Amino acid sequence: MDATDKNRDNEVPLEKKLDDLYALIDGIETAMLTTRRRDGTLVSRAMQTQRRTAGADLWFMTNAESEKFEELAIDPHVNVAFYRDRTREWVSVSGHAILTKDRDLIDSLYKADWKAWLGDEGDGKRDGGPHDPRIALILVEADSVVYSKNNRSNGRISGRRRSAHISLNACAGS
Repeated sequence: MDATDKNRDNEVPLEKKLDDLYALIDGIETAMLTTRRRDGTLVSRAMQTQRRTAGADLWFMTNAESEKFEELAIDPHVNVAFYRDRTREWVSVSGHAILTKDRDLIDSLYKADWKAWLGDEGDGKRDGGPHDPRIALILVEADSVVYSKNNRSNGRISGRRRSAHISLNACAGS
């Protein structure tokens, strides 16, 4: 059984599949999140890749006052794309988004660099800080992952590429 078959295998625990996903995206700082607008058109936006946390396959911070937040409330289907320029490797994650403004969760995950994404509105509340009412989280539950990765030997890129598909939803009840 090759790695592709192994990751489609229902016997592979979901946690192992998520470990594989995070190994693929480790070190990629920015992802592109694609959502669908009301009129059906697709739009992609740069999102800061966040550290792995329990309870979500992937997650991102967002502005609850943005169009993206409204789009996800209407159609939660998303794609998250990662690209490593140095090696030309990429990862595409299809899934659905869950929106939350859970203050305890936001407080536990908050990072000061979120201020750069939100800005300071000067009203004493919308300052990009941990209690900014605009902060919401997008939790992405991955259904499948498709990727292309360079095979490496002795730290050198061999030029051969490997593409694979990881089906995460097969283990949903695990």
